[in-house]
Amino acid sequence: MRTTTLGADGPAVGRLGLGCMSMSGSYGPADPHEAAATLLEALDSGVTMFDTGDFYGDGANEELLGQTLAPHRDRVVLATKTGVRRTAGGLVPAGAPDDLRRACEASLRRLRTDRIDVYYLARIDPAIPIEESVGALADLVAQGKVGHIGLSEVSATTLRRAHAIHPISAVQTEYSLWERHVENDILPTLRDLGAALVAYSPLGRGLLTGAVRATTRYESGDFRATAPRYNGDDLKANLAIVEAITALAITKNATPAQIALAWLLTRGSDIVPIPGSARRPHLLDNLAALDLRLTTADLAHIDAAVPTTGAQGSRYGDHGIRMIDQ
Repeated sequence: MRTTTLGADGPAVGRLGLGCMSMSGSYGPADPHEAAATLLEALDSGVTMFDTGDFYGDGANEELLGQTLAPHRDRVVLATKTGVRRTAGGLVPAGAPDDLRRACEASLRRLRTDRIDVYYLARIDPAIPIEESVGALADLVAQGKVGHIGLSEVSATTLRRAHAIHPISAVQTEYSLWERHVENDILPTLRDLGAALVAYSPLGRGLLTGAVRATTRYESGDFRATAPRYNGDDLKANLAIVEAITALAITKNATPAQIALAWLLTRGSDIVPIPGSARRPHLLDNLAALDLRLTTADLAHIDAAVPTTGAQGSRYGDHGIRMIDQ
């Protein structure tokens, strides 16, 4: 697999990583045995960066990665996120230095390692200056417990403030051919600072694969049941994007998912998509995008078919929207 680096001095990683959130029930029930097999299949296929978070399954996702990947630690770039905690009303920011230090120790235990390669602040805590949160993460770097610092869902202004305290190697945010907000300010700022973009939900949480229909009923615990763009009239409008991508996929003897990932890979070598897969067939389908070449005509077709404004409807409910782009 081709590789790139996360930031000027970050770790080398494959051009596609693996998002592991779906392995712990965020999109409905998941089979832990198949999830573990998918992790190992990804490793054998050249994937090096595995992305998790301490709030995925309340730590169960980190446990899964720790149990499965610990014997192969020298071949793995472990990336995890912290800085939020789960409450009855949903996730809330928790960016105080003491919270981050405690969270790091817990993640190290669950991941069965003495070092987190990339440690992301998942959300900005409005009650804590970003300088304090990043300062605490910088202390963890100095102690050897963290290799590189990342941020998630931040504004360009906050990114610059954070980078002034300690180099930020990567920012993780949603980016796909139907969600392109990062192109306005965040991606240019990352390039100015020499940091990478790690693109989560590059397949639109499954919609860009063609697996979601207007009649889809989400299983219990599926995040998409509360996100406007996956429901009602918003979903019906967004399915037109899928139809356009599917039509192009047919001409390329590819799947819609491969078209979506191949498009994202053309956006720059400093962009690392991390499609989520909890099953091996989906993983292998995604990895085949690395061999798909889109022509200038293909890219023009996509630009004509997919509005740069992206999907219709918010990507999170009201609570989630308040926590992003801070």
